Amino acid sequence: MEAKKVLVTEKIADVGLQTLRAKGYEVDVKLGLSPEQLKKDIVDYDALIVRSATAVTADVLDAAENLKIIGRAGVTVDNIDIEAATERDIIVCNAPVSNIVTAAEHTFALLLACARNICQANASMHEGKWERIPFTGTELYEKTLAIFGLGRIGGLVAERARAFGMNVVGHDPYCSPERAQSLGVTLLEDVDEICAIADFITVHLPLTDDTYHMFGPRQFSAMKDGVIVVNTARPGIFDTKVLADFLAAGKVRSCGIDVFEDEPCTESPLHEFPNAILTPHIAAATFEAQHRAGAQIAEYVWEGLEGSIVPTAINISPLPPDVIDLVGPYAPACQMMGRILTQINGEMPKVLKVEACGLLAQSDIRVLIAGLMDGLLSYRRVGSITPANAEAVAARHGIKLEVALVPDAEEYASSVRAIADGTEVAATVFGISQSPRIISLMGYKIDMVPSKNSLLLRYPDAPGRIGVIGTLLGNAGVNINTMQIAVRKDQTALVFFNLDGEVTDKLQRQLREAIPSLDLWKLSL
Repeated sequence: MEAKKVLVTEKIADVGLQTLRAKGYEVDVKLGLSPEQLKKDIVDYDALIVRSATAVTADVLDAAENLKIIGRAGVTVDNIDIEAATERDIIVCNAPVSNIVTAAEHTFALLLACARNICQANASMHEGKWERIPFTGTELYEKTLAIFGLGRIGGLVAERARAFGMNVVGHDPYCSPERAQSLGVTLLEDVDEICAIADFITVHLPLTDDTYHMFGPRQFSAMKDGVIVVNTARPGIFDTKVLADFLAAGKVRSCGIDVFEDEPCTESPLHEFPNAILTPHIAAATFEAQHRAGAQIAEYVWEGLEGSIVPTAINISPLPPDVIDLVGPYAPACQMMGRILTQINGEMPKVLKVEACGLLAQSDIRVLIAGLMDGLLSYRRVGSITPANAEAVAARHGIKLEVALVPDAEEYASSVRAIADGTEVAATVFGISQSPRIISLMGYKIDMVPSKNSLLLRYPDAPGRIGVIGTLLGNAGVNINTMQIAVRKDQTALVFFNLDGEVTDKLQRQLREAIPSLDLWKLSL
């Protein structure tokens, strides 16, 4: 069968390109394509990966006869015609958590640079001067920071502000009181009221009709004298001309701006002010963020091309964005759990119980059900499984679904548990990349990040058995990368190995002969 083709029109991390090529795709990198050349070239490709510079218009999509998925290696998708893609059944996905830490840190870099006059002092030093009094700054400690937009990045900024001892208030009509409380943020509804009390203001909002020039003459007039404002989100939220006027008048002490309405921006009303700290749209520009974006978007494009559920699909989903934000990162964990269950049981379950625990219990969990069904059926692909059709797919395969919402996730903020005909597995996600992690398996409490090739053993516990197993694996040239062992009260042990090397039929026979009453499962994830 002819290999599927992926076109990459902007630079992404090599890890993403290597991932797609390792999966057997033909990957072409063509940088700097004109709109006309993109329309000509896109005809032959099944997938397109872009960043922010490539305009994926309706005209381009009209020419994309074979295109199935567009991956944006980053967060925003302003450069992609979502409606046109949806009309053509083309999935649009992004990497929404790839640069959130980077953007939050850049926000704080600008806050501190503005508060302490760092850029101005640096310029003075490079001119051969030694001046201190002109650069006297202000502390963040016990000052009030107003955050407009408490999504992923705004939430991280709030956490860091609390570490600086700041009083944090926020404005976000979509933020629940529970989330605000967990972030240590006081929610306020009235924008003018917030402007009047804030020493620092930062915005983390999308650009919409409602947010364009959200801060104009009235809002700047309502602000405290000496306020500091920062924007690392989207251009146009602050009216640049008005901001410049209030900088000139001294009402605004300083500003930190990373985004501009016309980019590249080499001149603006702000350029004449030394207390306007301007950066060239680099909030997301760290090596770590670029690596994560490339790796994540490659995985999502692969999932889309293989007909699997794409956790960050923006358009092909019946669920609202706030629900996808919460439950979407757990979809890969559910896919993993489904694959484990089908390999342990060897057949489709008659009953599948799904428990959404912690914060997940407050949301629509159809994405989780779709992920589990996708994993269960991954070895007998029957077409695309989506949140809209997952329950129907389960019914067609004779699976009775039972769903439970459990408010308490114990030591985790959220987790998912699946029980297929009595075989149990539970998982959560962790870290910036929100990687899946097994926290319980077959009634044994473990803490394990599975690799592609794993080995699961269950046997009556006795001294020396791990040594016997390790010796047999070593003799067969199989390397143990990581392992977890758990023992229950009935004195049976469960061992989970991540391995390099092939567990052959001969090796499996040797393990069963060496360990009495051994249950063994070779897992491929």
